[in-house]
This record gives sequence, C-alpha cells and structure tokens, in this order.
Amino acid sequence: MTVTSVIDRVAGLSCFSDPTDITPLGGGITNVNLRVTDGGANYVVRLGEDIPEHGVMRWNELALSRTAEALGVAPRVVHHEPGVLVLEFLDARTYGEEDVRDPANLPRIVKLIAKTHRGLGRHLTTPVLAFWPFQVNQTYVTRLLADNSPHAAKLPGLMAEQEKLAAATGPVELVIGHNDLLAANILDDGDKLWLIDWEYGGYNTPLFDLAGLASNNGLGEAQERAMLEQYFEADPDIRWRPYQAMKCASLMRETLWSMTSELHSEIDFDYAAYTAENMQRLNAALADFNQI
Repeated sequence: MTVTSVIDRVAGLSCFSDPTDITPLGGGITNVNLRVTDGGANYVVRLGEDIPEHGVMRWNELALSRTAEALGVAPRVVHHEPGVLVLEFLDARTYGEEDVRDPANLPRIVKLIAKTHRGLGRHLTTPVLAFWPFQVNQTYVTRLLADNSPHAAKLPGLMAEQEKLAAATGPVELVIGHNDLLAANILDDGDKLWLIDWEYGGYNTPLFDLAGLASNNGLGEAQERAMLEQYFEADPDIRWRPYQAMKCASLMRETLWSMTSELHSEIDFDYAAYTAENMQRLNAALADFNQI
C-alpha cells in the first residue's frame, strides 16, 4: 500500500467524523500504524491482516486487546473491522531498551507483568490461542526449510538445541502472556505503565514473558535474579535453569521470526540486520545455558 492509499483508507473509517492529522507512526515491524485526530481526540489505527506464517490471528489480538483494556493495562479499543484496529491514543513515552534496564523502571515493569498474568483471565470472555514457543519455533523452521531460506544450514542445529531447552523447561503453569515484550511495547504515561500490541498474546508459561523481557532488553544477571525473586516471591535459584532455557527459546523465536520476515514481509525494515542481532544474542544465551 502507498502512503496515500493508507491515509485514504484511514480517513474513510466509519468511526471517524472529521479525521485530520493522519500521521504514520514509526516503530512497527509487523503492522502499519498511524495517529489520527478526530473530534478533539487522538487515536492509533493499526492496519494488518492475519499473518499465518507468524501465527497472528486478528480475532485473537482483538479479544486480548479488549481483555487487557478491561484489566486497565492497555488502551481502549474504539473500533475494529477486518484488517483494522482503532485504539485510544495514549499520551505516553515509548520505552527503549535502556528504559527497561533502568533500576527505577524494572520493578514497575515486573509488577505490570505480574498483574497482567494474574488478572487477564478474570476478564476473558472468549477462547484465545496458546503460544507455546517450542511449537512456534518448530513451525518457523519447517516453513523456512520449505521456502529455501538462506539460513537453512543453521536450522538443524537450532532444533537440536531446542530439544535440550524443552527438556530443561519441564512442567509449566499457564497464564495469559503478552509474548512479545520488546521495549517498544511498554508505554509510560508518568503515572502508570501500559502494554500494547497483543497480536502474539495467548496462554504460555510466565517464564516466557520474563525471559523475553530480559533477552530483548539486555538485562544483566543481577537484574534477572531480582526480577524472578520479585515475580515469584521466592529464591530465583529454584527456577534459574528453566528460566534460562526459556530465555534461549525466546531469542530463538525472535531470530526465526526475523528470518521468516526476511522472506515474507513487505514492510520497509532491515530484517537481515535484525536477524543477525538476535542470532548473536541467541548464541551468547545458548553458551551460558550450556554451562549451567
């Protein structure tokens, strides 16, 4: 879609009466996002169809966006139609990785994650997907091999590592997780934190969100241990090896996601560089895990 066609589509949405200042928002690597002013209020419009190769189903994103809104951790859903989700615009700062690592912010983020995991189920009114990272990773690998990915030679080795990670994870409890805890999905309005972008949300172990927060934002070991102690109110050593396994699984998922996006995404983003960055992080995490 051209910028003009996107703006024309957004301007014609039935939820708006006199939309102005339709401005593309940066940062999206899966969807096209725009800010719109209408009737003195501001909104975010997310444009995106189902993405089968990533397991993204927009009905699931809508259900979890509404559930997170009801819990008070995500913005209000204003309107939806096929390929379109309109949300209340939050006057808030988008976090970067350094913000997540900030000792003043990290305990607030962990508290938000705990609230989300323990509270979403009370507001859920419809079935939602599960997001099991080992199955997600296997699905990516199967598709990448079928599509003759330039990274094909690396994939059998990753699957061999995944077998060890799955064994180390062991039995898990289930919560409704966000499952995409990049810094850019955390907003701070000065009083409270918010979680946005629920397209990968679904049932998972809480360790995945905690591990994803750490691996995506470069937390150090002391911060990781403090995070686990705060979340579980217990000695972090109890869950240290399963947590490290899930951190590797999270990084593997992000790497395979990027490899897949290299082949299929039409969004203007350097996925090859993103793949290389995440592969470097994954290799470091696997080296640490194999020394435990």
